Amino acid sequence: MTWEQLLSLKRFGDTNKRLRKEQDETRLGFDSDYDRIIFSSEFRSLQDKTQVVPLSKTDFVHTRLTHSLEVSVVGRSLGRQVGKLVLEKHPHLANMHGYKMNDFGTIVAAAALAHDIGNPPFGHSGEKAIGAYFKNGKGQQFKSQLTDKEYQDLCDFEGNANGFKILTESREGRSGGLRLSYATLGAFMKYPKESLPKKPTTHIADKKYGFFQSEKEIFVDIANELGLERRHKDHLSFQRHPLTYLVEAADDICYTIIDFEDGINLGLIDEEYALEYLINLVRDKIITKNYNTLQTKQDRVSYLRALAIGTLIDEAATLFMAHEEAILSGEFKTALLDVSQYKAQIADIINLSIKNVYRSDEVISKEIAGYEILNQLLTSYCEVAKRHFEDDLTSYDKLLLSQLPKTVELSKESIYKSLLNICLFISKLSDTNAMKMHLTLKGHI
Repeated sequence: MTWEQLLSLKRFGDTNKRLRKEQDETRLGFDSDYDRIIFSSEFRSLQDKTQVVPLSKTDFVHTRLTHSLEVSVVGRSLGRQVGKLVLEKHPHLANMHGYKMNDFGTIVAAAALAHDIGNPPFGHSGEKAIGAYFKNGKGQQFKSQLTDKEYQDLCDFEGNANGFKILTESREGRSGGLRLSYATLGAFMKYPKESLPKKPTTHIADKKYGFFQSEKEIFVDIANELGLERRHKDHLSFQRHPLTYLVEAADDICYTIIDFEDGINLGLIDEEYALEYLINLVRDKIITKNYNTLQTKQDRVSYLRALAIGTLIDEAATLFMAHEEAILSGEFKTALLDVSQYKAQIADIINLSIKNVYRSDEVISKEIAGYEILNQLLTSYCEVAKRHFEDDLTSYDKLLLSQLPKTVELSKESIYKSLLNICLFISKLSDTNAMKMHLTLKGHI
């Protein structure tokens, strides 16, 4: 892979190539990517979607929106650091092509901003609930009508693949989706493979999948434009875009440190233990005089959180450049922070978060509710999709259809497309709207 191809300004839906040196410096193409994502309705819905603690009413706790914004900020800083170092190592990128370090920061920031845009209501349990409906629930009835890969798309419903669908989905009045640059779409593609086979190798890019069968051609087009090489001959799987490692690192940094902070502020993690864990990560960077003046728990945690994030940004940038050649050749097989000198401290923090936050009674009870809500929505609307496909709609079906947005298309040629569009519709619902729709289906007015 070469940086010249990887930094492609070609926009999804374009026929012509765009050059960096021809860009207006007041509004670069990569800046437009960030703007288009932040103004999209799908991004706005993240303000009422679960990050860790579902439906929390406190001011401390992050939603998917605040999490995404913070990942984007971390990603921008990380991208700029790496961009500066890459341009020093490959000066022709600046001298011949006009790239600047901020281009790297903006690409990573935009991809990071969108990294959770495909997540359904109720956090990762929402993904599992959709998958369970098709794998173990009433959705099993559709298996015989689908190819193995189509069925797997539904059984392992993946927020990353759903996000790619949202970003590239064409519909009336919106050709080419959000029309993002190929560089940003490439950086967004965390798992550049199809749903089958599952985890064919231990490479980080094979951990999950990144596109549905409905977006296969789009995915291949983007991969080819960016020069991402095929990793397997028997199924669609490509090398990662190098900047994906930075998007992933930004996300890893935020959920490690900030989810931990949420747990502390909610009282789920004891402050004494929490501060000890954070101090272990940043001990040599603490200015004791400043730290000892802090009077509140929130101030002490905020101080250590800022140091921890800064430390891990520097670490991720250093690791990226140390492994740049392996990353460009597709031979780097893990997340950046998996080879960090702080790996043990990160693991300690995550394990405490799992024990005290992710498995807390509040989180588990809300996840149970999420399963029930999404199962009811899927049961109702997938049955409608089935009878629409069979041209056998009931009066009740027509009432349900009238409540769907016009953007939800049900096909009479492909039950797969109809089921996927129902899942897409449900995935875009906020937690609150999913609950309201569930109550309506249960007969509560």
